[in-house]
Amino acid sequence: MTGTDTAASETIGTNGGPPREAPAAPLVSVVIPCLDEAAAIADCVACARETLAAARLPGEVIVVDNGSTDESAQRARAAGATVVTEPLRGYGNAYRRGFDAARGRFVVMGDADGSYDFGELTRFVDALDRGADFVIGTRLRGRIHPGAMSWVHRYVGNPVLNGLLNAIYGAGISDSHCGMRAFRREDLARLELRSTGMELASEQVIRSVQLGLAITELPIDYRPRIGRSKLSPVPDGLRHLRLLVGRAGGRPPRSVAAERALMPENER
Repeated sequence: MTGTDTAASETIGTNGGPPREAPAAPLVSVVIPCLDEAAAIADCVACARETLAAARLPGEVIVVDNGSTDESAQRARAAGATVVTEPLRGYGNAYRRGFDAARGRFVVMGDADGSYDFGELTRFVDALDRGADFVIGTRLRGRIHPGAMSWVHRYVGNPVLNGLLNAIYGAGISDSHCGMRAFRREDLARLELRSTGMELASEQVIRSVQLGLAITELPIDYRPRIGRSKLSPVPDGLRHLRLLVGRAGGRPPRSVAAERALMPENER
């Protein structure tokens, strides 16, 4: 799929002066959560922007700074990203803040650590343009580079959680925890994503299945991350498991907006 160099625009006036062009919303929003990824974030942003430009797709790159203590935000901004902040730590919190900021018809997701190739984002956009509602990468049917995934994750953690998700919800997904994915922004309200942590990955798949969305998998490359991993395998795995089997008698977590409203004003 190809677009134009810039989004369509509308003409507006300025206090009786000559009209000026106001850019319409972009077609693609690339959303990247970020916590202390100064070593890789600029390259991720640059790759995404260059890929959009080369494909002539009107787009934006949104980096969600989730409380970084390094120069991640500054480097992302210098590379051309729109940087928004989410003070509540967590993968899910960061993504949901980014989704709120996104303006594109299609939203592409990917990590800030260099493990995913944003040069492949056009494949995800093309799949959405051909009719898919939710597109998820599969590392297991693509290429996992040496050192990119630990033996435990590849042969124990991911297969167990993925198998449970497929058994319970009939998703038919080979790699439900792959972090490179894309969806139609118009479906965001119906998805009602509420997870605050890594379990958002499972929740998005589950909700997509429950809504009957058209799901497509794309084999992708998965590379060793740059910098220190933020994963906590046991706690993260338990959060996924808890989500999969349901919260017996529990209420769903508050939205990011509701949680932010409870914070002191100077910390929001």
